[in-house]
Amino acid sequence: MTSAAPDSPARILVVEDEESLLFTIAHNLRREGYEVTTALRGDDALRLVRENRPDLIVLDVMLPGVDGIQVCRLLRRDLDTPILMLTALAGEGDRVAGLDSGADDYVGKPFGMRELKARIRALLRRAGRMGEHPAKDNPTLAAGNIELDRNRHEARLGGRLLKLKPKEFELLLFFLEHPGKVFRREQILDAVWGEDYSGGLRTVDVHVRWLRQKVEEDAGAPVRLRTVRGSGYIFEG
Repeated sequence: MTSAAPDSPARILVVEDEESLLFTIAHNLRREGYEVTTALRGDDALRLVRENRPDLIVLDVMLPGVDGIQVCRLLRRDLDTPILMLTALAGEGDRVAGLDSGADDYVGKPFGMRELKARIRALLRRAGRMGEHPAKDNPTLAAGNIELDRNRHEARLGGRLLKLKPKEFELLLFFLEHPGKVFRREQILDAVWGEDYSGGLRTVDVHVRWLRQKVEEDAGAPVRLRTVRGSGYIFEG
């Protein structure tokens, strides 16, 4: 297969039918600098592998249609792409079945994002692809008169430095990375605080309120960071 150039970001395909988990994995990998494509079904994964030629595949076992074991076997007929399987099946036989189908490694659910990223790095190293393309190569994001520098951990509004708490900065970064998209509180909580965070959804509302006080002209009538009734929040610069 044709791999990305060594100095380009590694391409990762994530296949997971649980949408919230799929979003969380993809978001975290993109923040590491990887180029990420996603699929909810096994048949879509097979098509995307042919079209995009990923450097690594994160593949859930339990998928609608063609399951992960079948996908792995089909891919292994002519590809040596590293495959990391995700499984909620705890039995040794299930893990062996995944490895016997051609998977290079597996992670059991629930898993921590740090472990997942470490296993991905290890597989990419074995395949000769360091795979990371640090965000520092493109550190600045902007929306209207808001500018954010990832490396300096600074944000400015109309050139004026904003005094942001660490999670306020991460929340603003998240929204700047995904302008014009509606996100549920659960998605925001997983992406910014991590899936292991034990606090409630109220945490998101509180931090959104604080952030509005710093980036909106009138925090009581926000036009940038808006609430979408029944859905969540959307940022429009």
